[in-house]
Amino acid sequence: MAANASSVTGGSSAWSLKSWRTKPIKQQVTYDDPIALQNALAKLTRLPPLVTPTEICRLKSSLRDVALGHAFLLQGGDCAELFDYCEEGAINSKIKLLLQMSLVLIWGANKPVVRIARMAGQFAKPRSSPTETIDGKEIPSFRGDNINGFDLSERTPDPSRLVSAYFHSASTLNYLRAQIASGIADLHSPLDWNLGHVQSASIKARYQRIVSSITDSLRFMRTVGADTAGQLKTVDLYTSHEGLLLEYEETLTRQFKHPPNRLSALQDLTNLPSSIQAPPQQPPTGWYNTSAHFLWIGDRTRHLSGAHVEYFRGLENPIGIKVGPSMQSDELVQLLDLVNPHREIGKVTLITRYGQGRVRELLGDHIEAVQRSDHVVIWQCDPMHGNTHTSTTGLKTRSFAAIHAELAQTFAVHAAHGSHLGGVHLELTGEPVTECTGGSEGLTDDDLLGGSYTTFCDPRLNEKQALELAFLVAENLRGDGGERVEEGMGKGNV
Repeated sequence: MAANASSVTGGSSAWSLKSWRTKPIKQQVTYDDPIALQNALAKLTRLPPLVTPTEICRLKSSLRDVALGHAFLLQGGDCAELFDYCEEGAINSKIKLLLQMSLVLIWGANKPVVRIARMAGQFAKPRSSPTETIDGKEIPSFRGDNINGFDLSERTPDPSRLVSAYFHSASTLNYLRAQIASGIADLHSPLDWNLGHVQSASIKARYQRIVSSITDSLRFMRTVGADTAGQLKTVDLYTSHEGLLLEYEETLTRQFKHPPNRLSALQDLTNLPSSIQAPPQQPPTGWYNTSAHFLWIGDRTRHLSGAHVEYFRGLENPIGIKVGPSMQSDELVQLLDLVNPHREIGKVTLITRYGQGRVRELLGDHIEAVQRSDHVVIWQCDPMHGNTHTSTTGLKTRSFAAIHAELAQTFAVHAAHGSHLGGVHLELTGEPVTECTGGSEGLTDDDLLGGSYTTFCDPRLNEKQALELAFLVAENLRGDGGERVEEGMGKGNV
């Protein structure tokens, strides 16, 4: 049951659920019918939460382990969900892919893997311009199914899509939970480890050794009865999206009494510098965004004085911040101070996205600035967004080699600075699409046009590319990838 208070203290001034409305906002949507917008928001305010504070706090506890180096974070899913993706096959394929990837990463890291899906709410996408010109006519840009449609006749922002987004999220989340409860993640079931697409014999042999090691371990646990508590039959899979449309997020942000499993910030007060005073008493309630377990602030909306940072600093949820080439080191520390003034360990995930040509130039300074600040964060690499380019056939694409190069360089820079990479953040699908070039399938620019290029936004790794990337990350985590992987990349194998 929600509590009645409407504001909390923290940061530079008092926060309330609506204090973001006093700040300048980026990526704002303008609706032609303000009455229809208010009606949609009023309906959303009355609808029940999609996730619970207990679930949010369970994730927060797991992410604390990631920040301390005791677990690894896998986050992945579509660039932008469509309402049409709310169907059995698409949901199942993503669940199975994330499970399979997490098994490979568990083998590589020798530690638990926390799974977060870009799913059940990742509809909106920031755009560089609110309009585009098609056939000489300026029209609104497609900004995601919760705002407008991709079809040219549906480009006017429609408030009713906000309500549709809620129900599509609820349906996706309901089916996801039902499938996990029904055994889709049961490791007693055989997994498809088909490696027939791998063209290089040496790389295929390396991957096959990993698969054999994983299957042998699972077989051993079953044989000796190590599954007496049922851990091999289910997993935790959390949901996430970019917190872009603050009107929508506000309606699903509710004040609740803290659940018993909440880790009090007081546990982390030993990390507070002497210049910062701890709160005398932790309040019994907090504000939880119940649209997803985890939300992040995008690179276009992370401004210190902006509405998005103001909104996010009042949340109990674990949050992410995209960190791109334009982020200054002092700005990064100021952001951390704003959204996590009490320095909760693992509260903030820094999602770096530089592009493979700029990792060594930028990441080290950011790591050192955070280390000096005494914030304990999760460092997560998004190797997708900084490596987007236009193919020779005119389609937006990403190179598998560039994606892996950014990941490999990120591992190396963290090691050189006494830090550790805690996770990966990927745009992927469980479908056999042809949107990113390269990988052991050897996809080329011509394959994009002749294959299955279905994205309405940014290109995604297909199921084979995503699993292959998990193999390569696992080798990095295990410490036996190194030069052999880079050599193979140089020969065009990956």
